[in-house]
Amino acid sequence: MASYYSPQPKFYYYYSSLIILCLSTLLFRINSQPAPRNISLGSSLTAGAASKDYWLSPSGEFAFGFQQVAGSSANGFLLAIWYNKIAQKTIVWSANRNELVSSGSTVKLTKDGSLMLADPSGRQIWGPNGVGAGVSYGALFDTGNFVLANRNAAVLWGSFDQPTDTILPTQIVKRGTELISKYSSTNYSTGRFKFTLQNDGNLVAYTTFYPQTGSNFPYWAGNIAGNSVNFNKSGNVFLSSANGTILLYLFTNKEPTQDLHQRLTIDHDGVIRLYAYPKQSSPSAGRRWPAEWTTLSFMPEDNICGLMRDNTGSGACGFNSYCQIEDAQFPKCKCPQGYKFLDNSDESRGCLKTFPPQDCSSAGKEEGLFDLVEMVNTIFPSGDYEYYESISEDMCRELCLSDCLCDAVTYERASCWKKRAPLSNGYMDQENTGKTLLKVRRQNSTSTADKENDRSKKLMMTAGWVLLGSSVFVNLLFLVASCPWRNKNRMMSQVADDSDEATALSTNLRRFTYREMESATGGFKQVLGSGASSTVYKGVLGERSGGNVAVKVLDKLPERDGHDVREFATEVKIIGGTNHKNLVKLVGYCNEGQHRLLVYEFMSNGSLADSLFGGGAFPRPNWYTRTQIAYSVARGLVYLHDECSTQIIHCDIKPQNILLDENILLDESLTAKISDFGLAKLLKVEQTRTMTAIRGTKGYVAPEWFRNMAITTKVDVYSFGVVLLELVCCRRGFEMEGYEEEEMVLVDWAHECYGDRMVGRLVEKDEEAMKDLVKVERFVKIGLWCVQEDPCLRPEMKKVVHMLEGAVEVSVPPSPASYINTV
Repeated sequence: MASYYSPQPKFYYYYSSLIILCLSTLLFRINSQPAPRNISLGSSLTAGAASKDYWLSPSGEFAFGFQQVAGSSANGFLLAIWYNKIAQKTIVWSANRNELVSSGSTVKLTKDGSLMLADPSGRQIWGPNGVGAGVSYGALFDTGNFVLANRNAAVLWGSFDQPTDTILPTQIVKRGTELISKYSSTNYSTGRFKFTLQNDGNLVAYTTFYPQTGSNFPYWAGNIAGNSVNFNKSGNVFLSSANGTILLYLFTNKEPTQDLHQRLTIDHDGVIRLYAYPKQSSPSAGRRWPAEWTTLSFMPEDNICGLMRDNTGSGACGFNSYCQIEDAQFPKCKCPQGYKFLDNSDESRGCLKTFPPQDCSSAGKEEGLFDLVEMVNTIFPSGDYEYYESISEDMCRELCLSDCLCDAVTYERASCWKKRAPLSNGYMDQENTGKTLLKVRRQNSTSTADKENDRSKKLMMTAGWVLLGSSVFVNLLFLVASCPWRNKNRMMSQVADDSDEATALSTNLRRFTYREMESATGGFKQVLGSGASSTVYKGVLGERSGGNVAVKVLDKLPERDGHDVREFATEVKIIGGTNHKNLVKLVGYCNEGQHRLLVYEFMSNGSLADSLFGGGAFPRPNWYTRTQIAYSVARGLVYLHDECSTQIIHCDIKPQNILLDENILLDESLTAKISDFGLAKLLKVEQTRTMTAIRGTKGYVAPEWFRNMAITTKVDVYSFGVVLLELVCCRRGFEMEGYEEEEMVLVDWAHECYGDRMVGRLVEKDEEAMKDLVKVERFVKIGLWCVQEDPCLRPEMKKVVHMLEGAVEVSVPPSPASYINTV
């Protein structure tokens, strides 16, 4: 018997090596992706109804070629990439999506390396952008990426770099990339929503200015700056920094990816969804997958119908329609009673009336022909043209029925909003406590305008012939002609009286005469402060009437009509209806002739500017007091933005408009109060912009004011951010005297100190703050988030309050671009 160590025959080693080599090759093939099939220069594909002409990925998972679009003409084809092994042939990328091509069109990888889509006549329709020179071949990978590469296999262009509405596993989305939704489930042209990683690194979902693709209203934002969006093989989708750090998970996957196809798509309804579809191989045990695309997750998780509240655009559905969430968070567009879809095959286009509108020329004779249909839990949040507060539902109904311009009213918590068509951004949600009352014509009634016009003409002709023979008719004409001139001033006075009486009755405000205000202020002698559009005087009403007050005299206007009078009264009602401990209380007003005055409670400790920047009669607040002031101002802004019956954008948050109550420096229950809220609406547009356009470097004004961008609550967030940094550092946002050049602009200096991990430099002369550097750093980070140049990056004030209180972790803010406010 041979020893264990005895030498083996040579053929033993030969076969052993052969077996090892075969096993290694088999394992390599199992664990590696098949090499793509190169598409040589000169190759082409032709569109045709019966054509099976396309280029496949190595395993056949994906195909590149022409796909006939359902619902289009027999000659409607789209150059696309699709899942080829599933029955639905789902398209994941397309070229020239807004223009289908006809049968006989071709796509060719030319001899010079160009990818060219041409119509049957040979005219080029499309070619990819950004392709470098030296293309040697094309290839479609099993990832779904179609590439053009050079002889060294370096990719010169890839479909992953220019996605349409979908991204796939292994795909990386870089800054500046946009995913634009399809128009509908069967129409692949660009739709009304987009999902983009902006050049500033923020990830935002927008409505678009359809049919253009420009950004309209942001309805979701990541609020953190990243470098790329990654869809990894494990099915996780996340935003990462340049060094690969995961900043934000968009979707996390718990399903076995080896058994599933996956894709992330911004759908035609604006929802971003992560889908899965079972592969042909048996799925893992534990879950039975249907042979269709299943939604694994979606965002935004909030009701998509209620997120779109901008004044421009139609929202989640078209004009005159409303949006309602049905199963699996899929929104459904519906028409109200009395309306029908513009296009039954495309419900997103909106609805139109099925009845003649109310005729304004009928002098009230059509009022009885209309009813208001109640739409419970349904609101149209934009498009108001008149607002009433402290009013009954019956009165709200009457106001709309008697107004021929009114198409609907929204009624909620004793408030009434009149609306004109087209109605927009409507949605139904059980959480909506309001209702819409929609004006519709009664059944079996038709417009009487034409009949009334004919009848009026006949009556006028008959009366004319009868009266022409009498001098009474001539005298009557002179009398009627002279009445408007004689009664103009009396009518204006009556309008003012009626509006002011309604304002006083619907609020607890006191209406003062101008003579009373002259007496209370001693002839407007003691000035407390002044601005571009108003001056504030100290007044005394007497102890029984409220004691000391601050009287704000708004600039006079040369002429005022009835609309101006009513508008002022309406805005005063809105301001007077506010009630929050961090808002200065409006006591009363004067609306007499050209005089417009607002009477506020008197704040004896002056403004935050008086004490914070020194040189005043009040001591500088300590660190604890300053933190309480920050909380107070933030909570006051939350009330104005989110908790008022009518949203108020302050537009001029600065230390001069933050007043301190009597005990602010002594009492531990510290509060500060915001003043001048709502003032922007009481002034003309040009006055408002003058008021808020503070000159100088790094003022309190958000960049939107100087860029013709929409003015939203985010302008107040920006201003609050500057004020917060001023509270931390006890200095103005821009100061030259006593500071080095890099310290002059507070926002830039704060970011530099934070980036260098030296926030202590900002408060080095404040012993109390130096002992609380954790909170100092948190406040500085919040301030830097608030002053981001892009409004979408700034947090809402609700979130700011949570961050100030420590309830929400504050992430690392991106660098705010240095911005100089110029005229």
